[in-house]
Amino acid sequence: MTAKLWSTADGSLQRTLTGHTGPLDYVAFSPDGALLATGSQDFTAKLWSTADGSLQRTLTGHTGLVASVTFSPDGALLASGSFDNTAKLWSTADGSLQRTLMGHTSYVTNVAFSPDGALLASSSGDHTVKLWSTADGSQQRTLTAHTDAV
Repeated sequence: MTAKLWSTADGSLQRTLTGHTGPLDYVAFSPDGALLATGSQDFTAKLWSTADGSLQRTLTGHTGLVASVTFSPDGALLASGSFDNTAKLWSTADGSLQRTLMGHTSYVTNVAFSPDGALLASSSGDHTVKLWSTADGSQQRTLTAHTDAV
C-alpha cells in the first residue's frame, strides 16, 4: 500500500511511498517537515524522508492495526496508538521502542502530545482518555465521562 506526497503549490505528485502491506490508517508530518509517519493495518508504523521519499525506519511491535501516529513537539518521539489496546513511544532518531503504555481495555483510537511534550493523551474504545508521562510512561490520569468510544 502507498502514501503519496503532493505539492501544495501546484497539486503535482512529488513522491509515492511504497512499503506497507496493509491499508494506511493515519499519517503525520514531523514538526520540521523532514519526516512523514504512516500507521497501517499491517501492524507497523513507518518513518519516511519527505525530501527523497526513502524509508527511514519500520517500527514493529504492535499486534493490531496502527490507528494513529503523531510526533512530539520537538520531533524526538513518535507515538503510535493501536487496536492491540496499547500506545507506544518510539525514538525517531533510531526507531527504538522507548515505552509501551498499557492500561486501556479496548482499542486505542488516537494519540496526542501536550504542547510541552511532557504528556501523551490516548483515547480508546473503552470510553476513556488516559494521560501518560512521556518521561517514565506512568499513567497520570484517566478521564471517564465519555459514554462511547473516544
